[in-house]
Amino acid sequence: MKEKVLLLHGWGGSDFPHWQSWLAGELAKDYGKVSFLKFSNFDFPNKNDWKNELIKELDDFKPDIVICHSLANTLWFHLCNEENIKSVKQLFLVAPPSLNSKIDEVNSFFPVTIPKNLNADEALLICSTNDPYMTLDEAKSLQKELKVEMHVVKDAGHINADSGFGKWPWMLQILQDN
Repeated sequence: MKEKVLLLHGWGGSDFPHWQSWLAGELAKDYGKVSFLKFSNFDFPNKNDWKNELIKELDDFKPDIVICHSLANTLWFHLCNEENIKSVKQLFLVAPPSLNSKIDEVNSFFPVTIPKNLNADEALLICSTNDPYMTLDEAKSLQKELKVEMHVVKDAGHINADSGFGKWPWMLQILQDN
């Protein structure tokens, strides 16, 4: 795989056995170019700190593909609304939280406005039928506003290790098919 892939975790990180850590390893095993950015203080994140860390990584790594999970989607939205960043080839928005989240630990990320431009040539929203952080109706509404394709995974919870997503062969295959 010749494209550079940037993986962005959400609140609490995505260390093993989360699918993002598995995916980073799978891509690296095949000599892929992957960056799995570890944001600071991921249990009590600060939007401005994470935004600055992401801007630096985008400048240094220059990814072709960005895969956001959970709170990283919200961070990407802020970046699109507030910064002038170079577009990426593909953007995957996996299990974004509700745009009206009221969780104290992540309150610096909210409210957030849906961006008019995702700074991506292609984008795919991936959600679950039973995500505790965003209802399927909210996801459908977000998909319409973003004007992107959507892939719905049945009964996948928050699409994380807690819901059985340590390995995610589907995502690896999507990347390999590029």
